[in-house]
Amino acid sequence: MFDLFSYVYISNFNMKKIIFFLLSVTIISTSLFAEVLPSTLFNEHMVLQREVEIPVWGTSWPKEGITVSINNQVVSTKADESGNWMVRLPKQKAGGPYVLEIAGDNIIEIKDVYIGDVWLCSGQSNMDMTVAKEDRYWCGVTNEAEEVANANYSMIRNFDVDFTPSNELKVNPVGKWEICTPQTVGHWSAVAYFFAREIYQKQHIPIGLLTSAYGASTAETWISKEALESHPNLKPLLNTYAAKWEKFTADSVTTMTEYREKQKEFQDDKAAAGDVTAKKTRAPRNPDPQLDQHNPYVCYNGMIVPLIPFAIKGALWYQGESNGPSANQYREIMETLVADWRTRWGLEDFPFFYVQLANYGKEMTKPVQDDKMMIIREAQVQNLSIPNTGMAVAIENAGDQPTNIHPKNKQEIGRRLGLIARAKVYGEKVEYSGPMYKNYKVKGNSVQLFFDHVGKGLVAKDGKLTGFAICGEDKKWVWADAKIKGKTVIVSSTEISKPVAVRYCWGTNPPASLSNKNGLWTPNFRTDNF
Repeated sequence: MFDLFSYVYISNFNMKKIIFFLLSVTIISTSLFAEVLPSTLFNEHMVLQREVEIPVWGTSWPKEGITVSINNQVVSTKADESGNWMVRLPKQKAGGPYVLEIAGDNIIEIKDVYIGDVWLCSGQSNMDMTVAKEDRYWCGVTNEAEEVANANYSMIRNFDVDFTPSNELKVNPVGKWEICTPQTVGHWSAVAYFFAREIYQKQHIPIGLLTSAYGASTAETWISKEALESHPNLKPLLNTYAAKWEKFTADSVTTMTEYREKQKEFQDDKAAAGDVTAKKTRAPRNPDPQLDQHNPYVCYNGMIVPLIPFAIKGALWYQGESNGPSANQYREIMETLVADWRTRWGLEDFPFFYVQLANYGKEMTKPVQDDKMMIIREAQVQNLSIPNTGMAVAIENAGDQPTNIHPKNKQEIGRRLGLIARAKVYGEKVEYSGPMYKNYKVKGNSVQLFFDHVGKGLVAKDGKLTGFAICGEDKKWVWADAKIKGKTVIVSSTEISKPVAVRYCWGTNPPASLSNKNGLWTPNFRTDNF
């Protein structure tokens, strides 16, 4: 940098130029610092939450007076000593378009703003999976071209948060609001879009989506460090990450040098992609552990914190495959996540609806196949004990492609989540769940199973119930015969004279068969605790 005082003599002409330059820089930097700026969440095409106070926040010159207005509602405040400010606009009904005006020393007008319902959509790749394939081979839904072409919903808008994990708390989310059109919907979360479409077509109000999801992310990466620390059973997750961070810090010079060399090699190969003899390589992974979506709290810091306290109606969640290593802790992890988010937003018991893991892998060959995914599926059923939650069952959603971890029929997942919201949030009298196991009764050599959410009646896929297992006191499971009797199912086997327990669909890719006539499926269940 030029040091003015290191020179003994400067001509008057040069002195004038230097002074003018320094004053100009000072004026420009001061005006930029003083400029009223809202959070990057607040921009054109956004949707604000109806019927609650609407937080709007940003930065400005310290102690600067700020006025925010929309739809004839005006609220004023003063920035604090650090230049941060926040107002809460009065409750509004659904409507628009409006102009959100933010005024201090400068005035910002944000146009095409609607007021409706806003849903936070998070999780791993099955939430991150987009409507169209575009540049990711595993994306793209059933009937992709038709879905994209018909996506003309000007009242559905989406803010897609970029992948920005961090050890430190971030302030502004990286992303922008977009209107649903055939030109934009291709890179939207498919589950989020089909959910929004289901709600909009029934409620006819603006729907906003805050999509903050990333492939292969664990549940704990979306939870605050403080919340994880408050649960002794979850502290090992933090300890493992702390050890990774310590090792990376000690070896960072070497590991980052190696990473940059591999990155250059990858870019060189990419540039030579037109040459059929070019070496094909995968992009190297940055060894910085804060950029790893498997590690606790980093996605929370970078991709959830910047959204708080933007007013929302509720949250959608699709995740679980990456928590195999911590399957035994999954129930507590999810209880912690839901409680943490509700506390951070200050919205007690806001709706939290999630997707149970879909069928995946090789077809079951044994009546019961215990594994980590079954532990997670069972935990997801148990998490329904959390107030104001709902679970969309996807036990058959992979259809005839169960080796695809990203089932293409996301339309049905969006519909099922939408049914839960329509019933629990919007007060519609619709069945929103498949038959849920309630209790059982042993009758001689058979077991009678009772269910909630029978809906219009129980039905068997292709007319035959499959996926049931039964055992006697020796706890040896065999395939069972099962039949529907009214609102119950009778299970038996010629091999078991004195049954003690029944399980249904106890494997990662089970022969699911039981649903109600509303088209909603029964999740895995067991009558035993052994």
